Amino acid sequence: MKAMTYRQYGGPEVVTLSDVNKPTPKPDEVLIRILATTVTSGDHRARSLNMPAGFRLIGRLVFGLTRPRQPILGTELAGIVEAVGAEVVNFNPGDEVIAFTGGAYGSHAEYRTVPEAGTIALKPGNLSFEEAASLSFGSMTALPFLRDKARIKAGDKVLVVGASGAVGTAAVQIARHFGAEVTGVTSTSNVELAAGLGAQRVLDYTKTDFATTGDTWDIIVDTTGTVSFARCDTSLRPGGRLVAIQGSFAQTLGIGKPSKASGKAVIAGYVPARPEDLRYIVRLASNGELKPVVDRIYRLEDAAEAHAYVDTGRKRGSVVLTVGDRQWETTAKWRARTSKDVPPRLVPVALR
Repeated sequence: MKAMTYRQYGGPEVVTLSDVNKPTPKPDEVLIRILATTVTSGDHRARSLNMPAGFRLIGRLVFGLTRPRQPILGTELAGIVEAVGAEVVNFNPGDEVIAFTGGAYGSHAEYRTVPEAGTIALKPGNLSFEEAASLSFGSMTALPFLRDKARIKAGDKVLVVGASGAVGTAAVQIARHFGAEVTGVTSTSNVELAAGLGAQRVLDYTKTDFATTGDTWDIIVDTTGTVSFARCDTSLRPGGRLVAIQGSFAQTLGIGKPSKASGKAVIAGYVPARPEDLRYIVRLASNGELKPVVDRIYRLEDAAEAHAYVDTGRKRGSVVLTVGDRQWETTAKWRARTSKDVPPRLVPVALR
């Protein structure tokens, strides 16, 4: 089968098209023919080892000391079940599914096996494969951070810094789902996008620093790695929480955290991917409460170009790779539409 692989760390040019063995499902696995996948910030970090200070050595221990241990990137996918193992009971050949492979990667390929008990679910029927492929990465991060770690509740005032990225767009919508009042922080070109996702107020960071407005929030979600507790202390209400999704090494170690007497907290670290969370996200998408944002679509063979775009740090929502028979028609339609400088759509009907 075809797959995009990287055999050394570096820039987008290290990602190349290769022929690799097609996987065979184990008794408890399903074999998925992938139709769409994405290039995320997680792929960027694994490929480049461009990480916050203190994490680079940890990155090599995780991904491979001298060269990548897993040569195929890709954390999320959408496709069709081609075959199932003898013990699989909940999926059948022909099922349309999405899956989140997370730190195991392996989705930038024509096929991927996934355990039946893993993070896999039936694809929402109201989403295209391209939209569905972009559903899990941001949402599987935002949901457990907000619901389980920050304990979001109805009426909370929530600030999302970086409201136009994959995690930020999901965080805005998930916070609204839980009944929060949401303020987004983004650049000038993305103000309309954040408002369209449900943010009742949007701050353009090129014009306004949220920390100087005098406003306060119960939860500040930082998806950009730019907000320290010292910077946002006065912007947090009593008992407020800074959710450092792209936390620094110091934040992960608890350095610089607020005193217990303040009642405030810095929430950082790792959230595990759970199958029940993916099913929860699918339900939100199916009833229209969670809408994927697709910025650009490339063919699988053009993954290096997609990586280069992600490296700019300017992507809005997700960057999708189409795989197999769909890719020529899909990318042609998408590029014909986006060539007119139309901003990313919440539900790009051109892909249906």
